[in-house]
Formats: sequence, structure tokens, C-alpha cells
Amino acid sequence: MPEIKEREKISAQRFADLVLEIGTFMLASGAHCGRLNSNLNRLASTWEFEMDMSPTFNGLTVTAKDMNDPQNTVTSYKSSPPHSVHLSMLTDISHMSWKVQEEKWSILQVENEFARIKSKPYYKNIVVAVAVGFSCAGLCLFSSGDEKNAFIAFIGAFIGFLVKSLFSKKRFNPMIGIGIAAFVTTLITGFAQMHGIGLHPQAAMATAVLYLIPGVPLINCVIDLIEGYLSSAINRALFGGFILLCIAAGMTLCITLIGINNFQ
Repeated sequence: MPEIKEREKISAQRFADLVLEIGTFMLASGAHCGRLNSNLNRLASTWEFEMDMSPTFNGLTVTAKDMNDPQNTVTSYKSSPPHSVHLSMLTDISHMSWKVQEEKWSILQVENEFARIKSKPYYKNIVVAVAVGFSCAGLCLFSSGDEKNAFIAFIGAFIGFLVKSLFSKKRFNPMIGIGIAAFVTTLITGFAQMHGIGLHPQAAMATAVLYLIPGVPLINCVIDLIEGYLSSAINRALFGGFILLCIAAGMTLCITLIGINNFQ
């Protein structure tokens, strides 16, 4: 029974450190608390630990207790890294947790596998910017815009996303980056509105900024609320609401400065 002996040697601190590393990474990547709880509890049950966790928007507190040795108990906290949605990595972590449960992986295997998942490259900003541009252009067409309006929406979203990425890379406050990105995107579509490019230039103005909408935090807010994670749900709601406020502020400032007074 080599696997059982190896599990018995796991210290609560080592287990808690691994759980905190995985958990905070999942929070930053866009996981809701229910997913976090189910994935991490697969590890705990496999290695015979009792685990209580208290997730918040900015971090995670975990208490780990060895079921075979009550003295092997620890409570630890870790702050989450900056939020950056990456759903494919959440899928990889979920697959890993199932393998731990079904194949009885050791903690060393999990540490190595998680290091591999974390090292996977993100999509390049230019690729995401193109995808964002096409998405907003498509939404513009659905909103009664014509091809010219869709092209303006594409340009506005494309450049706005690159501006947001630049501020993120420079480690500015994310809310400042979102507000400036909304300003830049509205500036581009606003000039098209002023010069009457396309049949419905207001459609481009309304849809080009939609890439900034915090869809994941708002969806996770509802899921956490339904599942009873009230603290996390409130935090996500406030975070999403403040992002919407920054978008509105950036758009309003730009519309006021360039003198558009008939935007509907």
C-alpha cells in the first residue's frame, strides 16, 4: 500500500499551501466558489483531510485537518493574484482533480501537474484584440448597424482592448485602465458619429465598448448567491458594478468632450 503511506506523510501545511495555491489561481481565473469547493475537496478526500475553506473575492482561507492525526492541523490564508479570466485553465484543473480522485495521485504529482498548467501560455493580446473586435462588430450588426458601423466598432474595440492591455501590463489600477479604454473606444466611434459614417453610427458607439462588460464576475455573483456564498457574491457584485461605473464614466467624459448631444 505505498500510496496510503505516502498520503499519511503529507503535512497539513504542505496540503494547505497546495490548496491555497490552486484555489487562489482558480479565483483569479474566473471560478465561482462552488467549483472551487468541489475541485479542492476531491484532493482533500483522496488524501484523507478534512477541509474548511472561506473564499472571498481577493483571497482564500483554508483549515486542513488530517483525519488520521488531529494534531496535523493548520489554518492558512493566501491573497489571490490579479484577476484574469482563463477558463481553459479551470478545465485543466478540474480534469486534474478527477485524476487525483480516480487514479490516487500523490501530492508531488499534483504539484508538478499544477506547475505545468500555470506555465501554459496565455493567448497573445493581438489575437484576443482581433477576436474582441469581431465580436463587437457582430453585435453592431445585430443592433441594426451596417457594414461601415461594424467596421468602426471593430476598430474601436480593437484599439480599446490594446490600450486596456497596455495599462494592465504597466500594472496600473485595472479600473483606471477600463475607464481609459472606454474613453478611447468611444472617441473612435464618436468621431464616426460626428461625421455620419454608416446608417446607424450610434449602434457602433453602443456596442464597441461591450468587451469591457464584466460578464464572468456578474455570472459568478449570481451562482455564488444561489449556492449560499453570500460574502463572495456581494464582493463580486460590487466589483462588477464598479467596472460598469468606470465604463460609464469613460464614455460620458468622451461624449461630453467631443460635443455629442444627441446620443440615444
